[in-house]
Amino acid sequence: MKSNVLNKLNMLRKITSHEMFPPAMSLLMLYIISASISPQFLTTYNQYVLILQTVPLALLALGESLIIMMGSIDLSPGSVMALTGTISAILIKQLGFDPGLGIAAGILCGTLIGFLNGLMVTKAKIFSFVSSLAILVIGRGFVLILTQGRSITGLVEFRVFTYVTILGLPVMVWVFILLLIVLYIVVRRTSVGLVLYGLGGNEEAVRVSGVRVDFFKVLAFSLAGTLYGLSGQIMNARLEIAYPWTGWGYELDAIASCVLGGYYLTGGVGNPVGPVLGAYVLTMITNIFVLIGLDPYFQWVVKGIILIGAAAILTRGLRYVK
Repeated sequence: MKSNVLNKLNMLRKITSHEMFPPAMSLLMLYIISASISPQFLTTYNQYVLILQTVPLALLALGESLIIMMGSIDLSPGSVMALTGTISAILIKQLGFDPGLGIAAGILCGTLIGFLNGLMVTKAKIFSFVSSLAILVIGRGFVLILTQGRSITGLVEFRVFTYVTILGLPVMVWVFILLLIVLYIVVRRTSVGLVLYGLGGNEEAVRVSGVRVDFFKVLAFSLAGTLYGLSGQIMNARLEIAYPWTGWGYELDAIASCVLGGYYLTGGVGNPVGPVLGAYVLTMITNIFVLIGLDPYFQWVVKGIILIGAAAILTRGLRYVK
């Protein structure tokens, strides 16, 4: 009898000490609160919309998590999302490119931007905060130049992500799930992930051990840029409009999603599933504000308060914060 109780206590201790326990419990609590506030929240249609709204931000958060894992920061996700979506829209709608080729070009553009960002950090020795801030500004500037501040409408070619369904879910959701699985395996089961965690924990130790640190940093930024580029295509599919201000402020939501998902901004800690839960939480906050008819601008205040609370919980016990 006593051994059974001890086994149950040990199991409970393992569950509560798991890195995903705080994000999962936060999501569950918010889910219950949202369901009790609005009866429309649990409807099939609303849950379906909630998933579709989460995917673009979750892709940005996954890309951002790779950078934060190394102890760096990336402020460019929103602008890269807008720029890659705009480039694909122009290639397809104005230059007559094949839709598949135009979408691939947009994603490749995101990879190239991430690659350049990585080179600025590793070769030019520019702090990631500064280099990504420059890309944020330059990227948004190019979007405005290319569009002259006007939206590109009628993007029906991107409907492959939203109109084609498998087992009741759009292709965009399955693409996201596949990428999440692949990224999880890379981060948690390969040497690439081990190096990225090591860079966030102690970069100098990793460098002294003979690892090509610069290569892995550039790789992480390139992968992140690829995810940002894909997010831009999915946003085009959801809106069917390439809006010049698409993704405005999403870089902050991407960072917040990582923090809510259990990532330390000091690096070295985090589970790839965490940013997805964080993105779902932030999307849920916006969703419930719409359902109950509150001023949507208040969501910024609520997001800020939640972010402070999550950061305070995560940093408890740390001797210092970078």
